[in-house]
Amino acid sequence: MIPRLQPNASIPRPPADFFQRLVEAGLDGDIETGSASRTVFSTDNSIYQVEPAGILFPRGVEDLKVVAAVLSEPAFRGITVAPRGGGTGTNGQSLTSGIVVDCSRHMTSILEIDPIRRIARVQAGVVKDQLNQALKPYGLFFAPELSTSNRATIGGMVSTDACGQGSCLYGKTSNHVLGLRIVLADGSDWWSRPLDEAALQEIAAREDRVGEIHRTVDRITREKRDRIAELFPKLNRYMTGYDLAHIRRDDGRFDLNAILCGSEGTLAMIAEAELNLLPIPAHAALINIRYGDFNTALEDARTLVALQVASVETVDEKVLGLARGDIVWTGIARFFPDDARRTTNGINIAEVLADDEAELERKLAEVTAALAAGANARHLGYTIARDHADVEAIWSMRKRAVGLLGNVDGPVRPVAFVEDTAVPPENLAAYIREFRALLDGAGLSYGMFGHVDAGVLHVRPALDLTRNDHVRLVREVSDAVVALTRRYGGVLWGEHGKGVRSEYVPEFFGDLYPSLQEIKRAFDPENRLNPGKIATPSGQALLKIDEVPLRGDIDRIIGNEIRAAFDNAAYCNGNGACFDFDETSPMCPSYKATRDRRFSPKGRAALMREWLRLLAEKGIDARQEAKRLRQSVPLASFARRAFNSLNPQNRDDFSHEVRAAMDTCLACKACAGQCPVKVSVPAFRSKFLELYYGRYLRPLKDPLVAAIETTLPLVHRIRPAYNLVVGTRAGRMLMRVAGLTSLPRLPRISLAKEAARLGVPLATPQRIEALSPSERQRSVIFVADAFTAYFDPEVALAAIGLARKMGLSPFLAASHVNGKALHVHGYLGRFEAAARRTAHYLQRLDDAGVALVGLDPSMTLAFRSEYKGVLKASILLPQEWLVANLSRLADSPSAAKAKSFQLMAHCTERTNAPASVAQWKQVFASLGIDLQTAQTGCCGMAGTFGHEARNRPISERLYAMSWKPEVDAAGDTDNLMATGYSCRSQVKEIDNKLISHPFQVIDRIIVEKPDIAQ
Repeated sequence: MIPRLQPNASIPRPPADFFQRLVEAGLDGDIETGSASRTVFSTDNSIYQVEPAGILFPRGVEDLKVVAAVLSEPAFRGITVAPRGGGTGTNGQSLTSGIVVDCSRHMTSILEIDPIRRIARVQAGVVKDQLNQALKPYGLFFAPELSTSNRATIGGMVSTDACGQGSCLYGKTSNHVLGLRIVLADGSDWWSRPLDEAALQEIAAREDRVGEIHRTVDRITREKRDRIAELFPKLNRYMTGYDLAHIRRDDGRFDLNAILCGSEGTLAMIAEAELNLLPIPAHAALINIRYGDFNTALEDARTLVALQVASVETVDEKVLGLARGDIVWTGIARFFPDDARRTTNGINIAEVLADDEAELERKLAEVTAALAAGANARHLGYTIARDHADVEAIWSMRKRAVGLLGNVDGPVRPVAFVEDTAVPPENLAAYIREFRALLDGAGLSYGMFGHVDAGVLHVRPALDLTRNDHVRLVREVSDAVVALTRRYGGVLWGEHGKGVRSEYVPEFFGDLYPSLQEIKRAFDPENRLNPGKIATPSGQALLKIDEVPLRGDIDRIIGNEIRAAFDNAAYCNGNGACFDFDETSPMCPSYKATRDRRFSPKGRAALMREWLRLLAEKGIDARQEAKRLRQSVPLASFARRAFNSLNPQNRDDFSHEVRAAMDTCLACKACAGQCPVKVSVPAFRSKFLELYYGRYLRPLKDPLVAAIETTLPLVHRIRPAYNLVVGTRAGRMLMRVAGLTSLPRLPRISLAKEAARLGVPLATPQRIEALSPSERQRSVIFVADAFTAYFDPEVALAAIGLARKMGLSPFLAASHVNGKALHVHGYLGRFEAAARRTAHYLQRLDDAGVALVGLDPSMTLAFRSEYKGVLKASILLPQEWLVANLSRLADSPSAAKAKSFQLMAHCTERTNAPASVAQWKQVFASLGIDLQTAQTGCCGMAGTFGHEARNRPISERLYAMSWKPEVDAAGDTDNLMATGYSCRSQVKEIDNKLISHPFQVIDRIIVEKPDIAQ
């Protein structure tokens, strides 16, 4: 039995009455001080870990003013704050031991869109892709491109002066900021906009903080103008933050936003931004060029830039190899074909933009002609992507490159600390050769990619920061890269900000650094805003890269064996792909529904990692504890578990906070498929629940849900009584007492009886093995899960009917326990026993050479994930089987050639079997039917999740986000299909509408044909 775990009590806390004072002063937002929240906010996408004292979630500018006002009170002058956006910074920009101010939860409103003036005004927590989604109907977009665009907030983009692919064309965030509404440390609320000389002098004459700031910045730019021009590099990626070189605009106006953009929350808190918008390019295409080595790709990139393409991105062999194993590869593989002559070890992606199609084709012809020319034909070949969906899919692969670098096995993994250097583009190839030699000399592996048109290189050396020798390399490599970068006329921080790397600021800014200190002092004289970053008032130190706590310090306590045993929880690198704002994206539904970062894969991984650390500090090996638990008798420990559950001393057990986060997980496995690092929350959640409920009592619903597969046959025998319970108010109230709700009724039809009536035999190993080889080739075994078999038997019967129309002999697998419900709820001992029995049965059938086909995607895919190691047999998804038998389908006459259908795929299927939707399209196309696919997120039911009373509000919220609009739009038509039983059940429960499984639709439209080809 695991012990009670107490979180770290050594973290300094603010005065006890600080948070109460915020409420009294009128703070309308949320305040979180619990151990779970502090743990989740202690990391970003960097190598560092710093636990904050608390987190504030303001609702608007008035809340920010309250925070500043309370901090200015004498009792709280020792408290520091750090603003935080999407939390994906790679250099610890938003990490603090003080108070985090997170604008991403509530400050998410797009306040104004003016399509005539091409201006948008937004709150700081608006996500870039969210804004562009709203702008698309106007034909406009906010230009700076980022790999994290689906979770990066505008406030965060401003704070790091973010940019990425296409920056030579579109510039950085600062190039598109028209105005910033900021709250200063003293509570002043100020709109910073470009000023002419008269307006500047008027503001500089003010006797307040605003006046002091303008006087100071104006004086420095006048007095140091020549030195600023001499020192600042003439780069597309000039030095961000406190940008003295661009305070005076080309039109002569004074623009304080040049100082604020890239200042990383060290000068002010950003409340709102007024942004410049651009027209969406009318036509775009990508030329995808393959090379035998990375250096050739880099050198060729200069030729492409000279051809005036919109952007050039270069990717090395390591990143390309990782992409081949990623979920996105299925959709883009045809653009990067394998070459019979040489292995592709580098690619260039060249973007071409045009106002009309003729211009696009002309530009493409110019580039491809240059590629074919003798001197330049150093590539292995190229492809062109013209379709918008294909272009977006290829860019998606490139955007995922940073996260993909973390998707390797073992403790040595690529980490960020020198990942965004920038040099003049003409120096890049030579610079990279020396950079690679530096890393090779240190014996490090790495992956490289970058914006070669802008001279920016992304590289992450692979380290294990639990090892002291690797920790030392952070300093050694950083110092060497700084020297190398300066020698080539570049900067260390071309894209991702300074953060903890601020210790190098004095070296780069030289004798101008005291001017930065003056600016910091004018904005924040007491050094309360994100102290230690970029610049500090005189006499106070900047942070150093080897003096801030590392994640590796925690991981060293856990140990590599434990880290490896818990499904990448400890290897989450903080990339934040699970914070995707898009409601139609599968990952992560619980985060989308709650906006609570604890309830995301990144949050749960952080909590699991901290939980493992606390166990390790007590000498507990979670693996061994699980073994002991499985060997014990549950009834024998009942009294002790009951005592632990009732004992008040256990109320502050950190395990409770971890369990609260795990309870909201839908176990949809979107993270397992979509997370670049393949963090699998359902897998480590099950291991946690097993141990947690070894110490505490389970809720009543758990044993009921876990036993559902074994009890359904018994319940079906008393179907009228069951339906009376779930179909009456009194019965539903009784079920809610047990923790269950929205349970489906059992239909009159019995699959077993109908199958027997139709002459469909059970697939016993003896019966299948008795078939001749030719009979086995013409046979198929449908592996019906308990939910489909008992609650939706028409799907299995449709599959049987379709198989016969295709000239095949259908069999029905015997009743078996899949065990998914056991696994989800942490009954891992019972699951393993059931899985061994079921795997033995299915393996014998598979060994006979007959196709096995599941009906429900979630249950079928469990055979590939949860059964890994015990089952070698391949249980096909319906569409996989149909694609393998397309000739039989094509020979079958269809009664609905002209009809269109819309498919709503199960989220587990979309993320863990990425070819599935394309396969369904292929199946329906073979029948002459146009299949559309709905872009939907999770329906909210997710197996048994939506049937648990505590989860029902989240379940219904998720359904309303993306499923309900599609169902409503379909009206009374019958063209909607859903592959998942739980999805169809949710639609029936909420909208009282029956939608079909694709098997049912195909069975209806295929006409019986006695002489079908055998």
